[in-house]
Amino acid sequence: MTSGTPAASGTPAAEPVPTAAPVSVAPPTIADVAREAAVSKTTASDALRGHGRVSGPTRRAVLDAAERLGYAPNRSARSLRTSVTETIALHIPEFLTSAEYYMSFVFGVAEQAARAGLNVTLLSSGHLPDRRGTVPQVDGLVLCDPVAEDPVVEQLMSSGLPVVTAERYVGDRRPTGVIWSDHDASMTELLDHVYKCGARRPAFVASDTTGDWALTLQRTYARWSAERGLPELAGKAPFGSTPDVLQGVVRQLLATTPEIDAIVCAADGAAAAVLPELRSSGRKVGDDLLLASCVDSSAMRTAEPPITAVDLRPRTMGAECARLLCEILSGETPRGTVRDLPIELNIRASTCP
Repeated sequence: MTSGTPAASGTPAAEPVPTAAPVSVAPPTIADVAREAAVSKTTASDALRGHGRVSGPTRRAVLDAAERLGYAPNRSARSLRTSVTETIALHIPEFLTSAEYYMSFVFGVAEQAARAGLNVTLLSSGHLPDRRGTVPQVDGLVLCDPVAEDPVVEQLMSSGLPVVTAERYVGDRRPTGVIWSDHDASMTELLDHVYKCGARRPAFVASDTTGDWALTLQRTYARWSAERGLPELAGKAPFGSTPDVLQGVVRQLLATTPEIDAIVCAADGAAAAVLPELRSSGRKVGDDLLLASCVDSSAMRTAEPPITAVDLRPRTMGAECARLLCEILSGETPRGTVRDLPIELNIRASTCP
């Protein structure tokens, strides 16, 4: 029997069974999301875009419905139809970009923006958005600890876009919203703590930046010292200084005033960076000299001894800034809103003799 010859029994060869064509499932539309959330298409669209006057519960119901259905808006088409870019910009001062605080803050902004369906673009100091000074094409801005002398900050604050700042802005213009922490209270608590532990000549290594955080710490240290009749023993270092520079500031303080019995460092990482200088000067941290930081970080927790520090909660700060901006863009929260982010002092062996 040759190939292709029917079987000898004479039974006809079976016809091939046709396979069913694959069913094409159309992606969910805005109408599907509206039905799922039991709202109108307009309300669903406003909630997803973060615009219009949509209540918080309604917006959350729409976002939940979109997530359940796997709805993915066509961002390019939407941007062509409207002025909404579904992008916010985040500005970080140059002096913060090398700090651990910066990375945590950025992650907080990005995570919260993603929950709201927004993209994030970064703007750094030292470079205007473009040579003509054109405002970036975004829906709103988050500025981290803005400095008034920064030309980028001045331009962004004058852009007409909604602006939420992490910490208050000390310039002339008012942001659209603010998330801030009470650094006067936290610095007072820190200084009271080292005083209670026996320090009577606490020195302060300040940051030379002119943002609200740095200026508040300097004012608080001066006030606290005056109230107790103690001398101001302060030195300054540029934010982001190398360990050599920071150690030099501490070396000068100790040479000028050997009776210093506590050092409080403002900048992120500075307290851990000066430990070698303190050891080489014969001082025992946590015993005859107390050491503390105004910014907590992994360097404070892993130092030997671990260093007392203020937890500024940078990831939460970033998330709360993005949340407030989204609420202002949607009309859920009024412009001019100011919110307080609680921070706390973590006491460790460096101040507990």
